Amino acid sequence: MALFSQLGNYRNAGLFIMRTGVGAMMIVHGLPKITHPEKWAGLGEAMGNLHIHFWPAFWGFMCAVTETVGGLFSILGLWFRLVSMFMVILFIVAALQHINGGDGIGEAAHAIELGCVYLGFMFVGPGKFSVDKS
Repeated sequence: MALFSQLGNYRNAGLFIMRTGVGAMMIVHGLPKITHPEKWAGLGEAMGNLHIHFWPAFWGFMCAVTETVGGLFSILGLWFRLVSMFMVILFIVAALQHINGGDGIGEAAHAIELGCVYLGFMFVGPGKFSVDKS
């Protein structure tokens, strides 16, 4: 279709829009977690789905840092593939928590969707408009 034939020329702009939008939402979602240390142990208990039952507060803190700082780094395109890998791991744990907690696939869908987005980001990279410019 002629209307969309030139959009391929703007791949890097599209990646920037995706990185910025998803990264901003990760910051919004992660900021309340990182600013409330009393929630870290509860968050970290999700690692029990991987049979990791030690240091739940540490794992909860790491979840909060991954979402918040990872969101910022996603926007900037800084260490983008590494951040994307950590996000994929985070969303695997989140999806398992929902599924094993009896919530079902419907509640786990958001984590699965974002895990797929970040998995795709790992393959395509941050694009031209990034701090790394890699």
